[in-house]
Amino acid sequence: MFRHALSVALPASLVVLLVACGNSEPAAVAVRPAMVVQPQLAGELMDAYPGEVRARLEPELAFRIAGKVTKRLVDVGAQVKKDQALAELDPQDVRLQLEANRAQLAAAEANLQLVRAERDRYKTLLARNLVSRSQYDNAENTYRSGAARVKQVRAEFNVASNQAGYAVLRASQSGVVARRMVEVGQVVAAGQTAFTLAADGEREVMINLPEQAFERFKVGQSVAVELWSQPDQRFPGRIREMSPSADPQSRTFAARVAFTEGKVPAELGQSARVFIAHNGEVPLAVPLSALSAEKDVPYVWVVDPKDSTLKRTHVRIGAYGEKTVPILEGLQASDWVVAAGGQVLREGQQVRPVDRENRIVELTVTAKPTVKE
Repeated sequence: MFRHALSVALPASLVVLLVACGNSEPAAVAVRPAMVVQPQLAGELMDAYPGEVRARLEPELAFRIAGKVTKRLVDVGAQVKKDQALAELDPQDVRLQLEANRAQLAAAEANLQLVRAERDRYKTLLARNLVSRSQYDNAENTYRSGAARVKQVRAEFNVASNQAGYAVLRASQSGVVARRMVEVGQVVAAGQTAFTLAADGEREVMINLPEQAFERFKVGQSVAVELWSQPDQRFPGRIREMSPSADPQSRTFAARVAFTEGKVPAELGQSARVFIAHNGEVPLAVPLSALSAEKDVPYVWVVDPKDSTLKRTHVRIGAYGEKTVPILEGLQASDWVVAAGGQVLREGQQVRPVDRENRIVELTVTAKPTVKE
């Protein structure tokens, strides 16, 4: 009897429990987080050329006379001012030459006084008809020859005086010593480069362009410059100068890239990369993990900034890069794209946008996100 009552009571209690569960409200669906990003410029479709930050003006300094270097007053990296002494030659030879020219000048001037007095005396005698005209003309010519000799010797003395000053090599303008090619005790020829000076002022990036693609580049073409010390920032620039001939060893063409906006924190000798776009156009790009496909049709999930719901957006892509894929059609720079996990998402699903550090992102239509700490 007890067993029969228990068997009847258990189904009844289960029915009551099921009814109670059926009358409860359905559990709320949790909004899942989704890491979002905005499309960036597709660096993979830009040619990158390594370069070095250089001064726009780099004069090569050399002695104007030959001689033996007796003093080297600066080294590479030294900051110098205009007319500052950089090196000196042995002045003994130029000083002796200067003294020789000074003695010749003194002799020429003494001779000029003598022939002048002789000319004046013949001029007086000619007026009294005591000498012939030919004798006076001879004295006059001797005087003119003496005067010309003084001019010649004085010019030679001035040249020797200048050469005495050329024994000291001075900076043509303020800047930094970029290269040094002489040392104390070395005998140099006139015009042989002793120092290369990086003049103060504008900075540029020197790059080498490949021979096979040289025709794609032109002076004035817009580029982007990335400094090694600031890898996340690119500065606008333009090609200012291109060499008309290739280097005989590397078979590349040297080019100079100038910055076009404001003051750029570029220091001499820094490494840099110059990005040059194909055909002057740079498409957008998204991370590889953001791309999905259905029946060989690629798409990405775009988040609506109004209600954070997802929309499947078909795109046309370019060649895959190492970390990103270029988007040729289908996206705008202001769109917000789910960066990963697209295979578990669905159309119209609401998500909670977060960044790579799992911070909530306030979706906007600007190029920069607003992050809630």
